[in-house]
Amino acid sequence: MNPLVQATDLAKTFDVSPPWLNRVLEGKPRQLLHAVDGVSFEIAKGQTLALVGESGCGKSTVAKLLVGLYEPTRGGLTFAGEDAHATFKTPQGRQLRRRIQMIFQDPYASLNPRWTVEDIVGEPLKEHQIITDAARLEDKVGELLKSVGLSPLDMVKYPHQFSGGQRQRISIARALATEPEFLVCDEPTSALDVSVQAQVLNIMKDLQRERGLTYLFISHNLAVVRHVSDQVGVMYLGRLVELSGKHQLFGNPRHPYTRMLLDAIPKMHDTGRARTPVQGEVPNPLNPPSGCAFNPRCPHANERCRVERPALLEIEGIRIACHAVEEGRI
Repeated sequence: MNPLVQATDLAKTFDVSPPWLNRVLEGKPRQLLHAVDGVSFEIAKGQTLALVGESGCGKSTVAKLLVGLYEPTRGGLTFAGEDAHATFKTPQGRQLRRRIQMIFQDPYASLNPRWTVEDIVGEPLKEHQIITDAARLEDKVGELLKSVGLSPLDMVKYPHQFSGGQRQRISIARALATEPEFLVCDEPTSALDVSVQAQVLNIMKDLQRERGLTYLFISHNLAVVRHVSDQVGVMYLGRLVELSGKHQLFGNPRHPYTRMLLDAIPKMHDTGRARTPVQGEVPNPLNPPSGCAFNPRCPHANERCRVERPALLEIEGIRIACHAVEEGRI
């Protein structure tokens, strides 16, 4: 069965150089930031792939590449067998945008404070000319609000009249308006309290079951990832270092970085065991280390790790970029 979404060697580089005159007068070189550097994965229809990693590892850039907010510097993305970025530039791009929607991280920033809920949720319907009749639009917005656990009576209110969890539900209703097949969720619960996170995640899981939705779920909270994902990809400094099924990743993490992330989670039962703190700092992405980007923080690093960049290889049913695992040292 062909995957619905397939990213191949996806990369995005930003030019963060000083202005041209500064470069000439002060002799400064151009500076390029490799935010995403060759990421490949696929997501089957109805499945959830979660991307995890520390802040600044390129997760949100991947999200924006998938919905067409950024154009890749290298690599490609196919959606339902067609080249997504080529299609975005054509008149058919509007149809494709209906099928791919995004839920943003901060529900306080992603909703226009001057619009009512009816305007916010109805905007995609009007923009894509799905519904133009005012009465039908009101009915549809009411249905969408019901589907995320809000009342149709809420449509006359403004965003400031809602809590964070309710605002994120409005964002989900807006994303569902065009009846998409694929939702890119960029840390949709990180701005919410833990009790509210569970409600929003349960709504998303119910919607996935009812509508057969496919999710890319971005998070740095591994407890959330465990709850929602089928597959997990671990990112470090713009690259995927491990990609495997959820049970495999949590039951038997292989990459030293994945182990370090999982070790840092407080465990209910191992209260007496000393927890391993996450060692070291994330390197400067403008000047990443040579070889494997994780080598300065890795207890298993050797000379090969410092010189040669590991490729993402399939080893024992998981995809992993690690010389130590490849050589059997771990």
